[in-house]
Amino acid sequence: RKAIERDELMLHYQPRISLESFAPVGLEALVRWQHGTLGRVPPSDFIPVAESTGLIRPVGDWILRAACRQARAWQTDGEAVGRVAVNVSAQQLCWTGFTQSVDDALATVGLAGDRLEVEVTESSLVHDVQLAAANLEALRERGIQIAIDDFGTGFSSLKLLRQLPLDAVKIDLSFVREIEAHPEAREIVRTIIAMGHNLGMRVVAEGVENANQRDFLAEHGCDEIQGYLFSPPLPPDELIAWFHDPERPGRQGQAAR
Repeated sequence: RKAIERDELMLHYQPRISLESFAPVGLEALVRWQHGTLGRVPPSDFIPVAESTGLIRPVGDWILRAACRQARAWQTDGEAVGRVAVNVSAQQLCWTGFTQSVDDALATVGLAGDRLEVEVTESSLVHDVQLAAANLEALRERGIQIAIDDFGTGFSSLKLLRQLPLDAVKIDLSFVREIEAHPEAREIVRTIIAMGHNLGMRVVAEGVENANQRDFLAEHGCDEIQGYLFSPPLPPDELIAWFHDPERPGRQGQAAR
């Protein structure tokens, strides 16, 4: 809470790249904490603490509002960055006031719902399936896309995936990183891609770090990728410079098509 009050939180953005056009098609907003004394605090250190202390809701609300504000600013400036995705915790998703909080964040800056994507984890969907489904359906009615994040690391059933209003599935980076070394990981990735497409979803791979991983994913029909092969998470000004850099990774492939 003090980090919010002291304006120590910030958002960095990592591009998602189409494997068909090699063009950026969207961004994921990722929170960073620059502590006044400790310096940069990794999300892996403070997000679990926020979840266990009940502070994840105000942190999540700050992330949502900051991402909407930045998306609107880019829209005003004519920057075609695509949809901005924000991560939503189980405590947010299973809160009766969640939909209203999203409405408020959009309305405050005048951003349309179709400029936003919400990412939820498998584990967040099983806390209160009925309320989660109702909130997700309400978001979709506003034009917001829904993605299931870190897929393959939880225990969600195919029945649950069919019941929920999902637009995209994101393959967890732990599988992507093992594509080259482990046949089991390759088979899991192929299966997730096929399953996602059979359910009418876009499939996004996280943590893509080299051309071999990219080529495997492209060969097996993955729609979008995200990772350090193209760009790390960047602050807004550096991200826009990356977008316009003629030498950025993937620019040549994009131009050739």
